[in-house]
Amino acid sequence: MNQVSTTQGAQGAQGAQGAQDAKVTIVGLGPMGRAMAAAYLDAGYQVTVWNRSPGKDADLVARGARRAAGIGEAVAVSRLTVLSLIDVEALYGTLGDTDLTGRVLANLSSDVPDKARAAARWAEERGAAYLTGGVNVPPTGIGQQGASVFVSGPKEVYEEHRAALDVLAATDYRGADPGHAQLYYQLNMILFWTAYTGWYQAVAVARANGLTAADILPYAGATADSMRGFYAGAAPLIDAEEHGGEYERLAMCAASVEHVLHTAADSGVDTGILAAHAALYRRGVEAGFGADSSSRLIGILGGTSAT
Repeated sequence: MNQVSTTQGAQGAQGAQGAQDAKVTIVGLGPMGRAMAAAYLDAGYQVTVWNRSPGKDADLVARGARRAAGIGEAVAVSRLTVLSLIDVEALYGTLGDTDLTGRVLANLSSDVPDKARAAARWAEERGAAYLTGGVNVPPTGIGQQGASVFVSGPKEVYEEHRAALDVLAATDYRGADPGHAQLYYQLNMILFWTAYTGWYQAVAVARANGLTAADILPYAGATADSMRGFYAGAAPLIDAEEHGGEYERLAMCAASVEHVLHTAADSGVDTGILAAHAALYRRGVEAGFGADSSSRLIGILGGTSAT
């Protein structure tokens, strides 16, 4: 991962272009887009903003941002337009028939990899270069040390605008395929949402038993911290297709998941999420992998359990 700090990114942009010449347009002024515009203003950029619904740019304009009269003007003002929208469909609806000739679109909106690829083709057919981004921090993390963003698309386009994107978060370039930034981002989101939902499930069981979220927080934090070690230990074995049960066996893991499921049920808490987990582990045992590592479940999830 590129470890360039956002401060270094801003200095690089200003050093290469001069603070008065560094321009960027932000389209989409939800919490993320507003944070991005603010970060560019802090870095000395000339910032143009546009949002479909009015009224979200007043504080940015007061700080020096320029309010575009329309989307065409917004895109025309700067070579680089950063998009912060709900999804790719919003990109089509927002830009419509806008002249994109010679422009660079950096779409930092969340969506699926195939839609990112389709959007790149759509932009290129209209004369624009296209970068996909997946931002790994919430709006409060934009422009802060430690923030990162996956980026993919044409390498020369990325290099041209790398310093500008580094103002928002340190960029981690994932190759020319415009879908790869979204793929890496969504992989992170799989980990994030399953873990965060697990936290909610644990809190629900805790509260049903007279405990609070604060009571279990120290232990939840320790468990979350320990996961890096589990991932690091398992990854080389998984890639080598080594699923021996020397360190942990699927049958033991399945029994543990059943205990978790019944604890929730006995507490009167919804068990839908845990029941799905238990069913998966049962499938692994029933497939004959009880004595193997629980990593055998990857094959079941991917439809290749026979291997």
